[in-house]
Amino acid sequence: MTTTPEKEEPGASMTFFEHLTELRKRIINSLIAIVIGAFVGFYLSSYFIDFIIRPMQKALSDAGLKPELIYTHPAAYLNLMISFGIYVGIALASPYVLYQIWLFVAPALYKHERGAITGFLFSSVFLFFAGVAFGYFVALPRVLHFLVSFQGMPLPFLSHGPAGVVPMINVSEYFDLILTILLVLGLVFELPVLVFFLSLFGIVTPKFLIKNFRYAITIITIVAAIVTPTPDAMTMLLFMSPMIGLYFLSIGVSAVVVRKRERRLAAPAEAR
Repeated sequence: MTTTPEKEEPGASMTFFEHLTELRKRIINSLIAIVIGAFVGFYLSSYFIDFIIRPMQKALSDAGLKPELIYTHPAAYLNLMISFGIYVGIALASPYVLYQIWLFVAPALYKHERGAITGFLFSSVFLFFAGVAFGYFVALPRVLHFLVSFQGMPLPFLSHGPAGVVPMINVSEYFDLILTILLVLGLVFELPVLVFFLSLFGIVTPKFLIKNFRYAITIITIVAAIVTPTPDAMTMLLFMSPMIGLYFLSIGVSAVVVRKRERRLAAPAEAR
């Protein structure tokens, strides 16, 4: 006796203008959340800036230098607070914005597609902030320590750089540096999500990822060399290590996706 597989109900159909109205509503809600988050971020920006500059202050202290950052334009610090408020606002509002995206696309999806999108939203946020955390707590201190202690190219018989040459760190330029490092690492940590979608559409498989592991290591090395802001090998290896770990994690993600897809495709054939 064969059982008929349960058919999934498609999402509710909407007219073109209803889609536009719904999209407008979700965009407005998202913008309101970002604006509110930006005001909160601006109000708390001095605390966040104090937290962000701690790795730089520690690097300066370890190098025997005065742990202070400077700004050279009268409005530079105010501009930094505004910029920081906007970035913090986007970060604070991102879960709500992703929820609005979910509310917009969910009615048109099947049940298994809704589960995939929900996992995508939560995984994307988690992995991005995991990359930012890795950058702040692990990569950034190493990078700053190397850059501050370098102080020019010393001669073979000297233990330090040219006399009288000391770093004066501009807080705006420092913010641009760490923003680049944290953003790049946050995006790099999205690799399993990218592989998830490639596997979902049958573009890659676990066998493909394992077979091309050597090429992947070459690409990871090139990417690490590009994004690493220092020329030393140890810092580049520090950037490479999470990429390699994420690649192995991506193989596992691909295996799970491929297995579930094969089961779903095999279910109608077994029912017949």
